[in-house]
Amino acid sequence: MRTHKGRWTEAEILDQTGRKALITGANSGIGYEVSRILAHHGAAVVLACRDERKAAAAQASIQAHAPRVEIDTVQLDLASLASIRRAAARLRADHPRFDLVIHNAGLMRLRRELTEDGFERTFATNYLGPFLLTGLLFDQIATVPASRIVTVSSTAHRFVRLDFDDLHGRHGYRPLRAYARSKLALLLSTYTLQRRLAAIGAPTAAVAAHPGNCRTAFGDELHPLIRAAASPRLNWLRLFQDPLMGALAVLRAAVDPAARGGNYYGPAGIAQFTGFPECLHSSAGSHDRAAQERLWSQSEHLTGVRYPGNGG
Repeated sequence: MRTHKGRWTEAEILDQTGRKALITGANSGIGYEVSRILAHHGAAVVLACRDERKAAAAQASIQAHAPRVEIDTVQLDLASLASIRRAAARLRADHPRFDLVIHNAGLMRLRRELTEDGFERTFATNYLGPFLLTGLLFDQIATVPASRIVTVSSTAHRFVRLDFDDLHGRHGYRPLRAYARSKLALLLSTYTLQRRLAAIGAPTAAVAAHPGNCRTAFGDELHPLIRAAASPRLNWLRLFQDPLMGALAVLRAAVDPAARGGNYYGPAGIAQFTGFPECLHSSAGSHDRAAQERLWSQSEHLTGVRYPGNGG
C-alpha cells in the first residue's frame, strides 16, 4: 500500500463499514483513539472496560463523532477469570461475530499483588486475561473472513525471558520486569496462535503491535524521572509521543490490507520510541518455539480454556 511520503497514517485506513471490533481498555489513551478512529471509518465497536462509568463516557464521546455507528460497551476486568467469562457470555449472546479483536488493555503494579484467582496481577491482566478471552470468543472470530486478533506488546519484551518456574513473581518481584515478561508472553502466544489458526485453515490472522512510548494514564505508575521526560515540554527529545501516534501501530496491525499473520508493527523512530508504524522484528526470544509451546500449555492449564488445533 502506498503511504503519504512513506508514512502510514490514518489516511491509509479504508472504509470499515460492516465490520465489528472489540477493543479492551477502550475508555482512554491508545484504546480510546483506536476505537474512535475505527468508528470514524465506519466500524461498529464494542468498548470492553473495567470501569462502566468511564466506558459510558467514552461511548458517548465516540458516538457524538460517529452518530450512525453502533457503539456498545461491556464490563470486563481482565484480572478476573469470572469477569472474563461473564463478559464473553454476553458478547457471544449479543455479537455473533467479530472482525477485529484488539487486546489493548494493560497495567503495571509497583508492588506485587495477587488476583482473586491467585495470579500476579500484571501477568493476569496483560496476558492471561487476553488468552482466556480469545479462547472463549474463538468461534466468533476464527470463522470470519479477513478477521484479525491484535495484541499490543512493548519494546520492553526485548530485555527479559520468562521464568516458567515463577510466572507469578513470587521470588524478587520487580514491576518493570513483570510488565516486560507479560509483554513477551503476548508475543510468544501471538506467534503460537498464528500457527494454530493456519493449521485449521482459519481465515484469521494473529498480528502484534507496540505503540512506542506514549503519554497515557499508564505513565502514572512510572518513576518520577520518567514521568518528567514524558512532559510535552520535552517533545524535542523524541522520547514520548501522544496516544494518537501510538494508536497508529495498533491500527496498522488491525486494518492494513498488507499485514499478515505473525507480523509485528511499531514506531520506526530511534529505539522504536516514537514515529510512524512499520513492520518490525521482535526479539529472538519471542520466536523461541520451545518457550512458545511451553507457555501455551501452561496458559491453557491456568485459565482452563482449550483452543482447537495445534501449534504445527
